[in-house]
Parts: sequence; structure tokens; C-alpha cells
Amino acid sequence: MIRRSVFLVLLACLSFFSCKTSQKNQQALPGINPYRYSSTKKVIAENGAVVSAHPLASKVGIEILKQGGNAIDAAIATQLALAVVYPNAGNLGGGGFMVARLSNGQLIALDYREKAPAAAHRDMYIDPDGTARTDKSQDGHLSSGVPGTIAGLFASHKYGKLPFEKLIQPAIELAEKGFSISEREARSLNSLQDDLKKLNTVMPVFVKENPIAIGWKAGDTLVQTDLANTLKRIKEKGQAGFYEGETAKLIVEEMKRGQGIIRHEDLKNYQAKFRDPHSFSYKGYQIVGMPMPSSGGLLLNQMMTMIEDRNIGSMGFHSVQAVQLMTEVERRAFADRAEYMGDADFYKVPVAMLAGKAYLQERMKNYDPAKATPSTEIKPGVLSAAESTETTHLSVIDKDGNAVAVTTTLNNSYGSRTVVGGAGFFLNDEMDDFSIKPGVPNMYGAVGGEANAIQPGKRMLSSMTPTIVLKDDKPFIVVGTPGGTTIPTQIFQTLVNILEFNMSTGDAVYKPKFHHQWLPDEVVIEKGFSITVKEAMQKMGYTFSKERSGIGRTEIIKVLPDGKFEAVADNRGEDAAEGY
Repeated sequence: MIRRSVFLVLLACLSFFSCKTSQKNQQALPGINPYRYSSTKKVIAENGAVVSAHPLASKVGIEILKQGGNAIDAAIATQLALAVVYPNAGNLGGGGFMVARLSNGQLIALDYREKAPAAAHRDMYIDPDGTARTDKSQDGHLSSGVPGTIAGLFASHKYGKLPFEKLIQPAIELAEKGFSISEREARSLNSLQDDLKKLNTVMPVFVKENPIAIGWKAGDTLVQTDLANTLKRIKEKGQAGFYEGETAKLIVEEMKRGQGIIRHEDLKNYQAKFRDPHSFSYKGYQIVGMPMPSSGGLLLNQMMTMIEDRNIGSMGFHSVQAVQLMTEVERRAFADRAEYMGDADFYKVPVAMLAGKAYLQERMKNYDPAKATPSTEIKPGVLSAAESTETTHLSVIDKDGNAVAVTTTLNNSYGSRTVVGGAGFFLNDEMDDFSIKPGVPNMYGAVGGEANAIQPGKRMLSSMTPTIVLKDDKPFIVVGTPGGTTIPTQIFQTLVNILEFNMSTGDAVYKPKFHHQWLPDEVVIEKGFSITVKEAMQKMGYTFSKERSGIGRTEIIKVLPDGKFEAVADNRGEDAAEGY
């Protein structure tokens, strides 16, 4: 009888603690099952919408809106969740940009791009014989810039409504309790095993150490205890929980083991920076993007302005005439990127000149609608006077009219493929986004010069293009995408598809994209692109690269005439739209 009583007491205790744990999980992840979920590609919502690269992250964001948070809160929580469930791009060890339009009409651009460490120098990736070592700028510890993500989240939180502790708790739960990975995620992790073993000093949880195992499988649970502990330190101590104390110690120790150069002072001195958004008009719309060190806002400005007076809408979607015109516009904009764009805190970028209508009209004087203009004949424009692949984007809007576009990155997929021992997150390989040697292309084929040369404390040039389009001074489109140097051209095409070709939001995202970036002198196309258009352009002198299975993953929210939100997630991945 006594034993039975003891058993019942123990059972009651277990039930109590189980209930408490369940309540804790329910508070952090209400209505979310991290072991069984699916991707919704399109929703129509009245009160708010979130679109991101992973279903669980989108669900976290929408729950924050339901709990009384605004679009800024939802964007923060979604980014933190992505750091757990989407490790190839979601991150604590990278950086990004935020463009926002608040309900009071205020426009915000927040720069939390990574910085070069204090020990970085112009020729750090050049051997004595002059050889550019792109392996060192792309792989392992030396390729990492000082992370900016956490500083960016805390800087943006001033515009939120909910406590940061509430926003980070879902990410902690997902890291600590785990979530089921998909078949795509399993393939991605399996393809990474050799690099992980080669580039890490402490084997991370992503490595399958059992040689008998067949590797990661769909449905496997990924538990990230070290990452959960890092997130808990941030929850407890705020920004200092990452840039100082135990986490900073782990980062610096990792750097020293792998011959990296990030040190305590680099971390402690990092600050996110609010900048004036890059804003321009296009046929009655106001388009709001990032300024330098993002090249995206200015490139989009240049490309939209170069087509503005050419009646592209009458040409038709993916007509030979429209694709050829847009290709030539992209070519000219990217030639200017190589010469003039970089971190405006270090290099005087002639933004007003590059965005000027007179200058852009001059750029198009040698445009010939009947043939290709070789890139050898397209130099960076002459200014009349002296005067910025793995990424992820999320779009959020709420019922009060707050709209947020956030693009963050580790650069390459899984960044440097180096995980901070004991801290559980991947470091970026953003140093490759500098021009490590004039004329030497980075991993995306982009070339650059003095404007984007390496300097201590400098932010590397980026292609990220988080964008908000205003119609009648109200949010109309919130959009962005990953894709390296293809990002600005994808946003350009998506906006042209909607604003000029009157396409549905889904078609504007899902239809095949194309890309030209000056050098290499070739057109990149997606699978499904018109063979007829391709052959016609080849006769005009265009060279096409090998067809890609996909270019980027665009996440978009469009405000409909009745005020409802249409959220569309790209079908090129497991991206998901949520709304209520």
C-alpha cells in the first residue's frame, strides 16, 4: 500500500512537471507542432501576414502578431527562429538589412551588415606572388566578418511592442527541444559533411559521427543544445549576451584555434547603424530600399529609371523585346556597381549622380534593341563630377500598417561552414564580398575595385535588396529574396511583372527569372525560361550560361484593393506564408 502511495505521488509529480513543461512549450509555440508541419504557399489575411524561408519560422512570426506584437516584433522572432530551423542562411553569426515603414509613416533603414575585423587589411587574401586566395576568403575562420545580426535585432526592437524575452523564447524552444528536418534539409546537411569535418575544430551537432548511419533523413529531429544555451544568454543579458561574456569568449577561442582574426574588441565595438533609406519614385509609386553598403537600392533605382520611359508594359512579359531591354539595363547597372559602390562610411559613393535621370539616359545612348552590347563595350559610366549564395528574406505586415522587409545572410550556404565550438552557430564568410583583388571575381562572379577594398571596420558591399513599395503613401508591396548578385535583378523583374505587366502576385514570383551582371558577359536563366526567347537573343549576339534549376526565393506581400494582405511564398523552396 505504501509503495502504491509513493508511486501515485511520483506519478502526480511527473504529471505536474510535465504539465508545466507543456504550458511552457504552449506559451512559446502555441499551435505549432515542430515535428509535423507543412508549407503554405499563398494566404489572404486581414490582420497580418508573414512570409519566410521556413514554415516554422513563419508560424512563429504570425503567432507573435496574434499575441499583440507588431510587424517589427514578428520580424525579430522570425529571424531568431530561422537561426535555429534554417541554419544554412538563418543566423546569429551573419548580418543583414531591414527596411521598414511604420504606421506613423516613418521610413527606416537599418544596417547590421558584418564588418571587417580590426586585424583585416587590403591584401590579406593575396599571396606574395600576387595570387588571390579565394579559398581563404570563402572557407573557414579567416573568411568571417564580425557578426551583426544580434545587434540589428536589438536596434530594431526599439520599434517593437513585446519584451525581447518573449520574442526569443520560441527559438530557444526549437533549439532545445528540436524539430523535424525535411528531405531537402537532410540532403543539404548530408552534402555538407566533408566540409564540416574539414573546417571545424570542434565537431558540431550537424555532423553524423556514426559511420554506420546512412546520414540525415527526413523526419530526423535536430536538437541544438549549444545554440539553445547561446540564445538563453542573449535572453538573459541582451546584446551583451552575444558580444561579451561567455559567447564572445567562445567565438574568440574558435577564431584562435582556426587562425581567424575576430577578437574581443571587434565584437564589443560592433554597432548596427540606422541610415537614410534609398527612396525613389516610379510612375507614381514610391520605392523604398537600402542605401550603401547595399548596392540593391541604387541598382534597383538605376534599372527602373532606365526602363521608365520605354513603354515596357506594351512589350509583354518575356517578349524578346522586354527581356532584351531588361538584360541591357541590368548589364549597365552592374558595370557601375563594380566601379563606384561600397561602404559609404569609407568611400564617397556618388549616389545622386548614379541615380540621376540625365546620367542614366546617357548610359542608354548606345543601347541597340536589335543586338547585344558586349560588356567589353560597356564600361562604368563617366560621372560629370565627384560626389553601396546564402541569404534569406522575410516580409511582414500588420493590421496597423507597419511593414517590414528583412534580408539576412551568411553569404555562402552555411557561410564559412565553421560552427563556433560550444556556441552552436555558423559563422559567415562575408569577407569574400569585398574586392579581395581588383578584377578578381568573388563566388558570385562579381568584380570590384577601390570602392569595395578591404579596410578594418568597413562593411563589405552587398546585393541584398529588401524593398517596400508605397502606393498613395501606404504600403503596397513588401518584397525581397536571396540569391547573391541575382537579388537586385530578381526584385527588378518581380516589380516590373506586377507594375508593368499586371501579373498576379503568384505569377510574378513563380515565373522563370533571368539575370545579367555585366561580368561574366552571359545571361543566366532558370529552367522553364522560353526557348524561343533564348534562341532569338542568341541570334542577337547573347551568350547564355548553363540553365539553373532556380534563381532565388522571393517572399512577397501585396496589399489588395480591399485592404487585405496577399502573402506569397516562393515555390523554389520550402518557403511558407502565414496570415490571420
